[in-house]
Amino acid sequence: MMRDIVTERAQLFLGSRLKRLAEKMQADVVKISERIGLAVQPGQYALLATLDLDGPQTIGELTEALQLSQPAITRTVAKLSEMGLVEVARRGRDQRHKTVALTAEGEAAMARAKSLLWPQIEGAVGDMLGDLAGPFLANLGHIEERMSERPLHRRAVEAAQQGLVIHDYSDALAPHFRTINGQWIEAMYRLEQTDIDVLDHPRERIIDGGGTILFVEAPGLGIVGACALQKTGPDQYELTKMGVLESARGLKAGEFLLKAMIAKAGEMGARRLYLLSNRKSEAAIHLYEKLGFAHDAGIMAEFGARYARCDVAMLYRG
Repeated sequence: MMRDIVTERAQLFLGSRLKRLAEKMQADVVKISERIGLAVQPGQYALLATLDLDGPQTIGELTEALQLSQPAITRTVAKLSEMGLVEVARRGRDQRHKTVALTAEGEAAMARAKSLLWPQIEGAVGDMLGDLAGPFLANLGHIEERMSERPLHRRAVEAAQQGLVIHDYSDALAPHFRTINGQWIEAMYRLEQTDIDVLDHPRERIIDGGGTILFVEAPGLGIVGACALQKTGPDQYELTKMGVLESARGLKAGEFLLKAMIAKAGEMGARRLYLLSNRKSEAAIHLYEKLGFAHDAGIMAEFGARYARCDVAMLYRG
């Protein structure tokens, strides 16, 4: 094993050690950020947060507030301006100072970050630092060890997995059913009239007909998945319209939701539980197989014509 000179000469290379730790932490934040669809880099959030909290600022004011060099602030502002998150303009009578302000897109990005990203990061860092006490350099070593054992992005995922919650259908949650399923269907296929009919009228097409819809919620992310159980005959149900948002990737929210729906089908007296899919949905088919569904030619012959895209039919065998 190679020696770590930065750790051995802790006082001499303290700045390098802190920089190394910061880079590891920021790399983890990028992974969490990508999972929820935010393109902002960790080092850019402090500037955005200052504008969000205190309103438009000059470059000089941002330099003072963030205690960073003016060239560093200028580079960050230029990058955020290219991304469309801030605008730089001269405001008021003083034409000597350019003022930086959030754009509407920047405000939306900050709202998303504060509701979806920041709670996950704070929770993961709190989990890592929770019981630390004592000399700073000793604690720095503990932090580095814990970062190696369980990086921040893994801590955030594990915390979200532990907090997954299933919700029964309510009209207030119906828009999530439409949005979640509409996104994945349009991304992979095209919305057929059968899809539109069910997604636009979930109560009439699913609930009132004796079926049910379940939703899965993840901490800090809100509702991230939905799945329906449509009654198609006596003691017979089709598992349909199951989707999970990209922001929940890695949380196993789909598996959590599918297990809950299979259990729900049992509670409702389902003797025949089947689903229709397409070979392009490889990850979903693998999950179905893992939890007890098997490919079935009889189901395909009986129900496959319902969707033009259907080339996979499965029956639950437990």
